[in-house]
Amino acid sequence: MLLIYPPLAKPGEPPAGIACLAGALRGHDLECTLLDANLEGLFYLLERPCPATDTWSRRACAKLRANIAALKNPELYRNPARYQQAVAEVNRVLEMLGKQHELSLSLANYQDADLSPLKSRDLLQAADQPEQNIFYPYFAERLSRLIEQEQPPLIGISLNYLSQALTTFAMVGFIKQRYPGLPIVLGGGLVTSWLRNPAWRNPFAGLVDHLIAGPGEEPLLALLGKKGVHHPMPPDFAGLPLNDYLAPGLILPYAASTGCYWNRCSFCPEKAEANPYRQLPLPTVLEQLALLKQQTTPALLHLLDNAVSPALMRAMVDTPPGVDWYGFARVSPLLADVEFCHALRRSGCVMLKLGLESGDQQVLDAMDKGIELGLVSRTLDALQQAGIATYVYLLFGTPPESILEARRTMAFAVDHHQAITFLNLAIFNMPLCGLEEPNIRTNNFYEGDLSLYTDFIHPRGWSRQAIRKFLDQEFKRQPEIAKIIQRDPSLFTSNHAAFFC
Repeated sequence: MLLIYPPLAKPGEPPAGIACLAGALRGHDLECTLLDANLEGLFYLLERPCPATDTWSRRACAKLRANIAALKNPELYRNPARYQQAVAEVNRVLEMLGKQHELSLSLANYQDADLSPLKSRDLLQAADQPEQNIFYPYFAERLSRLIEQEQPPLIGISLNYLSQALTTFAMVGFIKQRYPGLPIVLGGGLVTSWLRNPAWRNPFAGLVDHLIAGPGEEPLLALLGKKGVHHPMPPDFAGLPLNDYLAPGLILPYAASTGCYWNRCSFCPEKAEANPYRQLPLPTVLEQLALLKQQTTPALLHLLDNAVSPALMRAMVDTPPGVDWYGFARVSPLLADVEFCHALRRSGCVMLKLGLESGDQQVLDAMDKGIELGLVSRTLDALQQAGIATYVYLLFGTPPESILEARRTMAFAVDHHQAITFLNLAIFNMPLCGLEEPNIRTNNFYEGDLSLYTDFIHPRGWSRQAIRKFLDQEFKRQPEIAKIIQRDPSLFTSNHAAFFC
């Protein structure tokens, strides 16, 4: 079959989802072809005549090839200012190309002025008029050639982000117009969120043949006649252009688990969608990592787990993967142990992403984060001593927070600025299917039947406008915090951050 990763998403690493599906299919003697249409589609756009209208755009167009080559060169990552310039100039070319189609286009996003991925009628319109999509000349030729060469019995598309939705449905519409009898399967993170919403009513019947929530290996095997429980197979990246991604060496994405082992945080999408936690056996994880390292020779391992378990950390300390790695982790007593953090660094860990959310203990308790600030302080100190960078995630505007608690978070970040390498700042969105406080008044946040979030009247009057004002006029103006924010890699953010550590 043909497995497709559609535009548009960050082109820093190969898509893990279709590689996992390929591993399962090929492990059961089923042939498949992988197509990273995201990477190919972006390169197709960047090869088009450049519509430069000003000095900056002309310079960006003239340096395009050099900047793409530089983003694949480790030397660039030793010069943060030059890196930021290279990303900005490549992005400028995409921005100018997008304006010709009334799109807001970047290396990380795709927004149409007229069509919304939150409205099923707009997705259906994208399918009905695929020739209106900016990627149409690319995928019309590429898909036609692949389908006629391979004669696949089924086409699977991995739809993970809103930025991929409009082009995904344009591709679906093209396939159904050109090859009406060819079944199409949609899966991926965004599809999972749609299907796990209790109010879901399928608006795509007759266009999409199968929709799959959660891990797709077993449902896909069942569709192809391989029913039953199957042993976990390692991802298979064969057929993907592993040397073409915009990174200084291959970033190998790998998930040792799905769901979250804590799974108690209030308003967390994993909890709201009732995604179960499943951890691969640790010997299996270590065997698969060793095999993948031998097959792909990565420069960096990206662990995709919602939180890398303490058990897996211990296993990687005992059996290092032989390559630098990073991933999300929960603050825990294990990470507050300086000796263990040194051992973790020796295992190859160069950066950990920590979902702190707040620097106020009452907010953390109200969200059932299961951590206390003293432990967070000790963890940050231990990681700093061990030479492990931190990418700390803060979330503003949750129901228990007001500006008073937000200022305590700001003070915590200032006090620990030497141990915080990078910061991610986000404003809270209330999951549509995860409203846990029935007394909170809600109203439409985004107009659209496929919206994943709902607006709400904050119980403490902490509006989104007030949060933005606080972040812009107070939080980001703290000198210690401003220095951290300036380090964040443009557009690629945490996907490239480890290369600066």
